[in-house]
Order: sequence, then structure tokens, then C-alpha cells
Amino acid sequence: MSAVLTPPMPAPAAVPEVTPEDLLRMGGEGKRYELIDGHLEERNVSFQSSYVAGEVYDAIKQFIKPGNLGWLSPEGTGYQCFPHAPKQVRRADVSFIALARLTADRATAEGFLSVAPDLAVEVNSPNDTVGEVNTKVEEWLRAGVPLVWEVDPEARIVKCHRPDGSVTRREGDTLTGDPVLPGFAVPVADLFKLPVAGAGA
Repeated sequence: MSAVLTPPMPAPAAVPEVTPEDLLRMGGEGKRYELIDGHLEERNVSFQSSYVAGEVYDAIKQFIKPGNLGWLSPEGTGYQCFPHAPKQVRRADVSFIALARLTADRATAEGFLSVAPDLAVEVNSPNDTVGEVNTKVEEWLRAGVPLVWEVDPEARIVKCHRPDGSVTRREGDTLTGDPVLPGFAVPVADLFKLPVAGAGA
């Protein structure tokens, strides 16, 4: 009895690499994604993390606006500023660039920003893994960002990461912006306050 030969399974088709230009063409829908190693990665964003990011944004805005200190961006701004991965696009939850480092022409040009921020803020969401957060913080630092705030709404803490590897943990005390925003200070607890019915009455 002759053996029945099973035809070989066809090799799976290679997934085409996504480029920064492809991501730009997605328009508003593209803001949900980052571009890592040629693949789209959906950002983990919860309502709580977005709310806390807004509180961080407001605190910084109140400080920088009177002195016109620079450019402040809310969540969704795309950065293509990683020398070790030129086609990579990352999005900070909040970011700040000093005025002298970014001209108006460059800020309003189409495309992702090639200038690394002076401050990148990452607000943890429930679905974020420790590895994912650590990798993203490391990539910001590797790109030359002098200060990264890792904000954890569940633990109510802020970790301040710097290029020399030092990490300052802020919990229940004051968050400062040195060396990027000298003079900035906000109680950590204020960033995690939730609206309470009747509080404004």
C-alpha cells in the first residue's frame, strides 16, 4: 500500500512593513498607534490615564504660559526622534520642548517631530506591562530626553527618570521639573485628585 503524500503547507505571507508615511496617511485614526519595528502597536489608554495626563498637562501649562517658555503637547503627538531606530514613532502622553529648541516653522510642518522633547510624560494604564513601560522610558532617554516622568495613577506615584540612570520616586510630596523646568513644583497628590460632586458649590 503506497503512502499518501501530504502536500507541504504554503509559507505564511510576510506581513508588509508599515512606514512612518503610512502612519501619517491614517490621519486621526493613526493617533491610536505607535510604530515599532515596522509594526503598528495600539496604545493602551484608559479614561483614568487620560484624565491624569490632562491634570499633568494643565499643571505644566499654568507654569510655562506666563513666561512663554516653550511648546507643550497633549497626548497623541508623534515623535520620530530615535537615532537607534529612525523609522520608529512614539507618542508621549504629555511632552514639552523648550522654546529655543523648536522654531514655529518646524513645529507646524507636516509629519512627526524629529526633535526629542525636553520632558516626556508617560501615564501608566491598567493594561501596560512593566516591560513595556520600562522599554518606552529607556527609548526616550536613549533619544536624548533629559527628563521622563512615569506617572502611576494606581500607586499614586511619579518616578522621575534621568539619562544617568537615576530614578527619583515622588509620592505624597512635591514634584519638581529640574533641570528642564526650574521653579516648577506641584503636589503629587494634586495630579490624582478626582472630581467630587458638590465640591465646587
